[in-house]
Amino acid sequence: MTNDNVPELNVPEKPENAGDLEKLGLEGLVKALRDSTDPQVRQYAAYLLGKAHNPRAIQPLIEALADFDKSVREQATLALSRIGKAAIEPLAEAMKEPKWETRYRAAEALGRIADEKAVKPLVQGLKDNRDHVRYMAAKGLKELGDSDTIEPLIILLKDENRFVRMMAVRALGVIGGTNVNTALNAALAVEPDAKMKEAITEALK
Repeated sequence: MTNDNVPELNVPEKPENAGDLEKLGLEGLVKALRDSTDPQVRQYAAYLLGKAHNPRAIQPLIEALADFDKSVREQATLALSRIGKAAIEPLAEAMKEPKWETRYRAAEALGRIADEKAVKPLVQGLKDNRDHVRYMAAKGLKELGDSDTIEPLIILLKDENRFVRMMAVRALGVIGGTNVNTALNAALAVEPDAKMKEAITEALK
């Protein structure tokens, strides 16, 4: 179930001092990621740390999931997914962080890694009090297609957020089976949203 074909990192726009950053070792890049006041520098440092594929970069990258700049959070997510299995346990811990942005990005990274060990923390993410996190956890489970996640995903068919319900439908559609079809038909009978009805019908095919 492990995804061995991790996509290449998206190369961010290079800051003016990109050449200097590229010459730095792990400690120098971590310092740039933590201390630079320029978000473009922090983003590029996160990119280089992911490219290096060094497990020692995991904790600083986890911290960067809470960066106030969205581009830095995105690049840290990609870097952690690039590092892969070694990042799963720290990411699972990050799913307990108070900042929802951190939990959201941790769920995204776990889904990108797509390893069976990511299932448990993603299932926990389905119960998060923030709809963004529930959505991303469901999206990650869609990539895994694990039949053990059917029941918690079925619960999300009644979620208050339409986008969360939509992703749960798509995840269940990937898994399929009798229990899934029964749940989707029941949801279809009471779902008021036209686009949701289309999604459920598509998942039932």
